[in-house]
Amino acid sequence: MIDETLFRRKHQLWLRLAFISFAVNNPWIKKRLYEFSLIEFRHLKWLAQTMLENDSNYNYDRDPTFNIEAETLFDLLHTAINEIKVVHMFYNGSALSERMRNDENYMLQSFEGYLTNLSIDEKLSAFDRSRIWPDALLSHEENDALTLFLFEESYKEYELIMVYFYSQIRAETAVQALYFQDLIDESHFHLRSFGEMMAKMGILSLPRMLHPRTYIIEDMEHFLTNGIAEEENAKEECRKLSSSITDEKLSTFFDFINYQESYHIEIMKKLLKEKHG
Repeated sequence: MIDETLFRRKHQLWLRLAFISFAVNNPWIKKRLYEFSLIEFRHLKWLAQTMLENDSNYNYDRDPTFNIEAETLFDLLHTAINEIKVVHMFYNGSALSERMRNDENYMLQSFEGYLTNLSIDEKLSAFDRSRIWPDALLSHEENDALTLFLFEESYKEYELIMVYFYSQIRAETAVQALYFQDLIDESHFHLRSFGEMMAKMGILSLPRMLHPRTYIIEDMEHFLTNGIAEEENAKEECRKLSSSITDEKLSTFFDFINYQESYHIEIMKKLLKEKHG
């Protein structure tokens, strides 16, 4: 039970640091927070591996009260500090716990250092629901299309990260694990891109929770075949949005994402081939 609780809290801590990084404007703090979030994700992978080796169960549930909204940067940092201190209560004397504790002690020092510099606190607009794209004048229709796309795709990328993560831990070969890592890395980039765009529009929010049926894969071949079809659908959504938005920079960005989705399909085809031996 303690392992399950620790995994849930580490999952939430990863999400908190990632979404704080999307929300803040200070470029140095944004970069540092995102780097810390990737460290937390690495912890999560090591923890899942250890739990699997010990026949311990885990899932992707989150506490019903878990949220990441706040009015200021310092509010976010205080919440993160408190959350890390609670997580430390669940660590034991293992080498993994020592590594996680030491990493987070450095994070705590960094956050507490930020709090001593009152000049870097900022009022956040990431959660104000303004729903206005600040970098171009979009029509009402374009704004609606962009809003819907960002909500749907940020959830999809979170889902893909967690599904690929679950499958990578259970990969049958080193090559399979490598392919899943490529897909995870790509989805991290997409989630970050969409999350920062949502923050600009004041609509940043956590993706909804995943049901176990989403990520517990019984038939890998069926999963990959469906995944290829889903990537094709994602490409079509990117293409539609790109063609419907008149702002050249936004349109070019979604073309860029579209081309990346094309290679995801190739990676999944390689996984299918690897699965067949």
